[in-house]
Amino acid sequence: MENREVLLSVRNLVKKFPVKGGILGREVASVKAVQDVSFDIYRGETLGLVGESGCGKSTLGRCILRLIEPTSGEVLFKGKNILELDSGEMRALRRNMQIVFQDPFASLNPRMTIEEILGEPLIIHKLANTKEERRKIIYELLDLVGLRRESISRYPHEFSGGQRQRICIARALAVKPEFLVCDEPVSALDVSIQAQIVNLMQDLQKELKLTYLFIAHDLKVVEHISNRVAVMYLGKIAEMASAEELYARPAHPYTRALLSAIPIPDPTYKKERVILQGDVPSPIHPPTGCFFHPRCPVAKEQCRTEAPALRSSAVGSDGHRAACHYASFEVNP
Repeated sequence: MENREVLLSVRNLVKKFPVKGGILGREVASVKAVQDVSFDIYRGETLGLVGESGCGKSTLGRCILRLIEPTSGEVLFKGKNILELDSGEMRALRRNMQIVFQDPFASLNPRMTIEEILGEPLIIHKLANTKEERRKIIYELLDLVGLRRESISRYPHEFSGGQRQRICIARALAVKPEFLVCDEPVSALDVSIQAQIVNLMQDLQKELKLTYLFIAHDLKVVEHISNRVAVMYLGKIAEMASAEELYARPAHPYTRALLSAIPIPDPTYKKERVILQGDVPSPIHPPTGCFFHPRCPVAKEQCRTEAPALRSSAVGSDGHRAACHYASFEVNP
């Protein structure tokens, strides 16, 4: 991986949301949604981003695209810090960076036909001069995502959930991007439809040479589609490794707990569950030291006072890192 081209780099990214109170509505605290996150995404790969609801996954994805303005840090796309770009430069860059949202119905305008929805980005970025040129590109997009060309005159409510997500993917691909943030694109769909959409995204990645940041909470889906996986907890990266390495040799206690909760479709298979105590702490007042220590089964005094760095393992594959003082890089039982 180290010899491959880095398409996107996130450096020390922070996002805080103000909490206002009192008669004057002054800022009294802040929600620390993303805290000092750094990682690279290589061209052509899929980086899976997993974690519990509220851990900051979607906020991180939106900050990378500047749909939400980060508080501090850097986002380097092909070496250029996009947080320093003005609105005109950012609009031009959006051709290369697109997003597929979680809810395929809420992200489509119910008053627009599929032709209008898919034609809108072509008009904004001036990729087609006439209606005939736009329609030709729209037909190609519908073919690409497996929808019938007759769909062009229909409205979003006339499609199933899986078909609507295909439309959202086609809209994202209309401007021929290099990088896609996929924000839980299959979590609102039935399991059988999830497999179809994931397979479609893998086929499109190979055909169009796309790079994905794939955000999800379903660990089996992430294992299937990702080259590498990053695990988030309370706004920070807890562990990062190749998908094969992470699932076979989880080092962080939180990752071990997540993997132990994956259901196995075999009633004779016995797997030891790791039960976490308590609830996720508030991002307004996170714990001192390691954020995970109040729920960690192996926490010691050092964990309560000293925040662990995201360090590399002494064994296992290169690039396997865990933010734990007592990370155990052993084969998962």
